[in-house]
Amino acid sequence: MLTPFVAWLYGCLTSALPITPVYADAAGAPMIEPSSLPRIGSVDQRFQSYNIEMVEVTGGRFWKPYRSEGGARPAPSPRSGSDTPASMHSNLYQYRPPIDLTNARLRKLATALAPAYLRVSGTWANSTYFADQDNAPSSPPAGFKSILTHQQWQGVVNFAQAVDARIVTSFAISAGTRDAVGVWQTDQANRVLAFTRSVGGRIAAAEFMNEPDLAEMGGAPSGYDAAAYGRDFAIFRAFMRRTAPETMILGPGTVGDPTLASDLLAASDPSVDVFSYHYYGTLSERCSGNSAPEAALSEPWLSGTDRALSFHKTLRNKFAPGKPIWLTETAEAACGGNKWAASFLDTFRYLDQLGRLAKAGVQVVMHNTLAASDYGLLDERTLQPRPNYWGAWLWRQLMGPTVLDAGPSSPSGLHVYAHCQSGTPGGVALLVINTDRDAPHTLMLPIPSRRYTLDAASLLDERVRLNGRALALETGDELPTIAGAPTDASTLVFEPTTITFLAVPEAGNRACR
Repeated sequence: MLTPFVAWLYGCLTSALPITPVYADAAGAPMIEPSSLPRIGSVDQRFQSYNIEMVEVTGGRFWKPYRSEGGARPAPSPRSGSDTPASMHSNLYQYRPPIDLTNARLRKLATALAPAYLRVSGTWANSTYFADQDNAPSSPPAGFKSILTHQQWQGVVNFAQAVDARIVTSFAISAGTRDAVGVWQTDQANRVLAFTRSVGGRIAAAEFMNEPDLAEMGGAPSGYDAAAYGRDFAIFRAFMRRTAPETMILGPGTVGDPTLASDLLAASDPSVDVFSYHYYGTLSERCSGNSAPEAALSEPWLSGTDRALSFHKTLRNKFAPGKPIWLTETAEAACGGNKWAASFLDTFRYLDQLGRLAKAGVQVVMHNTLAASDYGLLDERTLQPRPNYWGAWLWRQLMGPTVLDAGPSSPSGLHVYAHCQSGTPGGVALLVINTDRDAPHTLMLPIPSRRYTLDAASLLDERVRLNGRALALETGDELPTIAGAPTDASTLVFEPTTITFLAVPEAGNRACR
């Protein structure tokens, strides 16, 4: 069923991004002039966002972490249902209870990434029943596989309000939402919208369903095709415009098959506010993926995000011209991530992907997940930050929404991205990633800066250092205070496999005022 997805990931064409010249100093080192870098665009203030999967909120069987103790456990009650794609073997999953969204550490670390969008969706959301009263049934009604209680959804609303996140979701589309001839009904979606308003919340944006190009795998009726999707999407669109006009409609939220994605859009004649898509560079080992950590710093791997965007831009231009593009689900690998998704090695992909997509005009990028399985920004058992979290935290502090053109990345492995510095008029922030495993690279910066360099004892380490000092939460789960290392105007050296942010508050860039 996933064969077209896998084939597409490695077969679509590369995209072309605009470039500007890079100067060199007398010694031949590339030189960046922060004061004159041109503005090429801007991203949403909530550009860097994240997912909490619906199955985390309800409790249920989700991708089993590789180092999980005790193996997969059956759900303690029927409420979790058979909420897994039927084509997958059950030992890929592990039951986890509903996430505690009141946890002080979780809230503090999420707040540090604010403002953000919080997407509560995923494959399991397609078959989740939203209870019609405070006392939910003990097992899902026919046509559903799990239950979302009032208390659980109010927990999502309260969490979003506490951490300055805006809710993005999708709705159930399984057999339980359909009439006798299989047409989607609005009852469940209406119930979610009405309850959200009743507890003082709002849904900022919504996709109709999760990944309609994998519809049957995601809980849609057997034989569900583009024509059925088009019919249902028209009902959804009219319902949302009438019932929740303040909520942005996202779509289509496809993940793989290019032919089917085009067919879905053609059938639905979309009138969306935002064009959304999903992207994973590969499948994880759980789902028979065969990628290896040795390739995780290679240009073919990192540039996969460009190829995916190029394909989806083509669809956007044809079916929703001029609409913003959001990447509403992405991570190292589908099916929970590979073993190195929790290590420093994946931070190169994570930050490089943010840099590429911001430069290419994508407005929002939602990482999957905040705190579940191996690709979570936080360890799901301890809620301790993983390397990707520390990268996200530094991005949030330094990289503002105005995007500058720092020129092309070096073919030898030095990737450079530039934004206006967050909260600093005239200031510039640079992200410099050296993916070369063997050689240092240099860059001339003619203005003093403050340097923040991430590295680790080994690429597969789950601990990361900042300017040589281990990053860790302090007493009371406080994030460490960092000031950056003062750096004179000079030719800077970037050691192999390091990630460096440079803050240049005195750049005086007019585009940043």
